[in-house]
Amino acid sequence: MLKLRFHGRGGQGAKVASRITGTAAFLEGCHVQDFPLYGAERRGAPISAFTRISREVIMERGVIPNPDITIVMDQTLLSDPQAEPLAGLKKNGVVFINTPDSPAQVKDECNIDAQVITLDITKIGLDMLESPIISTLAGAVASRIVGIGEDSLKNAVEKELSRIITDQKSIAKNIEAALYCFRTLEPVKIRTIQTVQRQDAVITMPFEPAKISSPAINATGSSLLKQTGNWRLFKPFWDYDVCTKCMICVSRCPEGCISLNEQGFPVADYEYCKGCMICAEECPKKGIKAVRESVSGSGEVMGT
Repeated sequence: MLKLRFHGRGGQGAKVASRITGTAAFLEGCHVQDFPLYGAERRGAPISAFTRISREVIMERGVIPNPDITIVMDQTLLSDPQAEPLAGLKKNGVVFINTPDSPAQVKDECNIDAQVITLDITKIGLDMLESPIISTLAGAVASRIVGIGEDSLKNAVEKELSRIITDQKSIAKNIEAALYCFRTLEPVKIRTIQTVQRQDAVITMPFEPAKISSPAINATGSSLLKQTGNWRLFKPFWDYDVCTKCMICVSRCPEGCISLNEQGFPVADYEYCKGCMICAEECPKKGIKAVRESVSGSGEVMGT
């Protein structure tokens, strides 16, 4: 049995990626499971999804703590203490990371002891789909790593997207982009090692009153400890040559992350800005651009 764990941010499509991988394996005659696990259900928040693939009946249930393959759909999650995408990865497991960096760079920077595969699927999504939603591309990458056939992937993308959208041109574009990612990667040999423990002891959980079993959160102001800026896919960038200081962006920001600098121009607090880009949508002069977030701190400006 192969166990895959997908790590992404809300809105990237980790759930759909796991479904595409599972459906593609099912079309090849395998037994499969796929399901997501949400934390904060909002765009940009870290989420996980899981897929099990086996030639035999799958008796396991629940989340996957020790995956053979980890698909990291956002490189910034590698340093997120809540997400911990590399936690529990089996020895000699495979890690795919959505990044323009090479595998050697990522292994060195993040001290990863596993097979590392990299591909900038966000750029491919922006170029081919005009969108940073990368569900089909991540599903294609996972299918390639697992060893699923190209025809099964194509049929799986069409089947799963047809549940969500009706635009056949968009589905065709996603199939084209998925096959491009699939063909870009070389075949992968998976040599994970796992210790199997048989005849596990049955654990009896005692009944406890709710006051004992349920945690109580009494501390105030804990949201200040959550630097939600790492939820971003894009961040706002102001062109002060265009800005008229109308303050519409300041009033429209739902998180109150925009303040004024000494010259009276708006600036964002990037530790808490979630990249919703409402400020850019509301700017009457279109003086705010969306800059793709990157680990290094530099960015790529999207077109208007």
